[in-house]
Amino acid sequence: MISLTVSGVARLFGGDLAGIVAFAKRAEDAGIGQIAMTDHLAIGLRTDRYPYGRFPFPNEEPWPEPLTTLAAIAGATTRIRLATAVLIAPLRPALLLAKTVATLDALSGGRVDLGVGVGWQAEEFSAAGVRFGLRTARMHDTLRACRALWGASPASFQSETVSFDSLWCEPRPVQPGGVPIWFGVTPSERHIAAIVEMGAGWMPVGSDLAALREGALRLRTAFVAAGRDPASLGVRANVAPARDANGRPDLDRTLAENAPAAREAGATVLAFPIAAWARRPEDLVTFLARLARAS
Repeated sequence: MISLTVSGVARLFGGDLAGIVAFAKRAEDAGIGQIAMTDHLAIGLRTDRYPYGRFPFPNEEPWPEPLTTLAAIAGATTRIRLATAVLIAPLRPALLLAKTVATLDALSGGRVDLGVGVGWQAEEFSAAGVRFGLRTARMHDTLRACRALWGASPASFQSETVSFDSLWCEPRPVQPGGVPIWFGVTPSERHIAAIVEMGAGWMPVGSDLAALREGALRLRTAFVAAGRDPASLGVRANVAPARDANGRPDLDRTLAENAPAAREAGATVLAFPIAAWARRPEDLVTFLARLARAS
């Protein structure tokens, strides 16, 4: 499956956020399997602390709230899957996140994939009143609480950061077992344990093939040890752009070389950030047409 990550909103859609919805409809018509929204509640001054290299966008770049945007996309589409890649789950109260995601899943006919991460920006957590140092524990507790609320009612849950007793939280997701949860995290022992416990998939950070291969192998081995089918693990991997002689991204070469290499390394979903492939709105038309031939 091919997934498109929406980024570069200012450059590609300007002030017209409805353009994202129109783009998602064109992506569905082109046979794309999934559209994914990124997430920041706010951006602070210290983007130099971004842990994955140079932060690729200016401070004033828009970050539309992902679940709200996916709800608008759901109303304009019928087939394409609706994903977050990633939603900063520790910033959302568990009850609100469970309700919002379940409602979106019900409205869309069961098309939601909840991709989550812990975030990296301390200022964002401070402004939301959430302790930055507890973000991993809070994310895991939040997701366990969501799964409880999506299960049998009334639901009760107790943890260090989230607790409730005898709640009905309706509507529930229409997907059997609840909305699939994908973890956009490094494959540490702590995160591997959480993916084995709760996860449908893993989204490696970056596009390094060696890291992809190693992480997928470790996770599938952990699935076997826990009695889960290793073939059930989804892996959504960013496909590194191949370059032409002038150093520009070459989509044809990427699809011929780098995409198969990512699949061989363990990817089940190939992710393309649209900002890496389109500099202007009109570039999106050519980009989708070429991907349509590959889908």
